[in-house]
Amino acid sequence: MASKIQIEVVSAEESIFSGEAEFIVAPGLMGELGIYPRHTPLLTNIKAGALRIKLPNENDEQLIFISGGILEIQPGLVTVLADTAIRGHDLDEAKALEAKRLAEELIKSNASEVNYAQAQAELSEALAQLQAISRLRKKIH
Repeated sequence: MASKIQIEVVSAEESIFSGEAEFIVAPGLMGELGIYPRHTPLLTNIKAGALRIKLPNENDEQLIFISGGILEIQPGLVTVLADTAIRGHDLDEAKALEAKRLAEELIKSNASEVNYAQAQAELSEALAQLQAISRLRKKIH
């Protein structure tokens, strides 16, 4: 029997996921973080991207898009406090593509009232969503 770790994924709006996992992959600031049971305690920021959860006795991973937040690892419990979290099957590719297009247009404009940091953050989030959608499609096919 494989060992398991409890994971809680919470956004500002709701609890997105609560259950046991064999392992978890989170989008860390410096790259992906692989988390297995008995992982060393850790508290770190995470960036926008796909949170992958390998459920016990299932071949596929659960995919949740997170727009950033905090990851806390304690013995037996992983908590993801996400700014925004969307279940993989709820991601909207058309909406993400439109957000990417608008952010790119805003960055390209030379208007003085443009908040470039905000536009860059929106572009990064849209690109991360599109990458999560692409990963989800590869799993399905």
